[in-house]
Amino acid sequence: MPQTDQILAQYASEIDQRQNFIDKLIADAQSEGRDLNDQEMELIGKARDVMVRTNSQIEPLIEARRVSETSSSRLAELAVYLRGAQGQPPAAVEYRSAGDYVIDQWKAQLGDREAAQRQELYHRAASHQTTGDNPGLIPTPIVAPVISFIDTNRPTVTQLGPKNMPSQSWSRPKVTQHTSVAVQPTGEKNELVSQKMTITKLAATAQTYGGYVNISRQNVDFSVPGIMDLVITDLAGQYAIQTEAAAVAAADAASVAGIAIPTGAATAAAVQTSLWDAVSKIYTDSKGVGRIFAVTGPDMLPILGPVFPPVNPMNAYSQGLEAASMGSGLVGAISGIPLYVSPGVGTLRMLVLSTAALEVFEQRVGALQVVEPSVLGIQVAYAGYFTPLVISGPSIVKIVKTP
Repeated sequence: MPQTDQILAQYASEIDQRQNFIDKLIADAQSEGRDLNDQEMELIGKARDVMVRTNSQIEPLIEARRVSETSSSRLAELAVYLRGAQGQPPAAVEYRSAGDYVIDQWKAQLGDREAAQRQELYHRAASHQTTGDNPGLIPTPIVAPVISFIDTNRPTVTQLGPKNMPSQSWSRPKVTQHTSVAVQPTGEKNELVSQKMTITKLAATAQTYGGYVNISRQNVDFSVPGIMDLVITDLAGQYAIQTEAAAVAAADAASVAGIAIPTGAATAAAVQTSLWDAVSKIYTDSKGVGRIFAVTGPDMLPILGPVFPPVNPMNAYSQGLEAASMGSGLVGAISGIPLYVSPGVGTLRMLVLSTAALEVFEQRVGALQVVEPSVLGIQVAYAGYFTPLVISGPSIVKIVKTP
């Protein structure tokens, strides 16, 4: 393959990789029923800039390749014409059938000069050249996109809905004692019941999450696909993993115990008992404020999946859990409670909670970079501030599966 074609293929592959990346971000947002967040918009903007820059480099190469192909075609036509005009024999001979070969052999024995030339060319010993003789001319192409197994979804954080971080430290007021109303004691002008309202503060402090990588300038200039975008995307993915784990860990630590799913194979009735007990506890505490959802780890899928198959039988507890949705995110619903999968959840457990029980505050710093001229390096970092704040632990119920 000509060098120009190799470069064009690499550029086309890079553009296709960026488009696939953008499509995945949009598909993830649509599957979760939400708009693109600030991080995703930032990554889409960077991918678009790379596509525009790469496309501007493709145009002159395509034009040069077109001129080269036109010239080669005309030279080939001219060579055929000159060879025929000078009476030269063809460069190679191919017989259409065994009969043509026998006739040429007979004519050569009778003294036909042209037939003898064709026979000579056909039987001439050739030196066979294979790819092993010229490894320096055979490139090793890179087939994009880069394979990277990383799950950047944050199902728990997404369901809670991150709030803007107001400052480095802040507090949330919470009523700890309500006023009281009761029936007036018998008889007029008897004193009514009286109870003051007390409000406490829930204090929170911003926690910083981030990481960085030091990349050589040569790596940035010569890597295809570009290493800079790959590193920033990976850092953003690690940030998502850590913040999701922090939210789930806060919920787990503050949760109250629910009814465990008994030892042995799980049954629909046992799971339902545990879930409805959790709903009862949550309502008792939060009085119906917020939306209830459940989150579990991947290890619970082979336990819950067979109990609620997606066959939609009559009078079933659930329409079934979808095995095709094995990635983090929504896998189905049980008795109307959405069930999400998150790798941050501990083993053999489900957390059932109200969105009023836990709040998450976040402020993205995003990607930062600084140049190190003395070593031809670029230091790139990704960071953000993220803090989960437990509002009410009794509105978070932990259901465990006993081995």
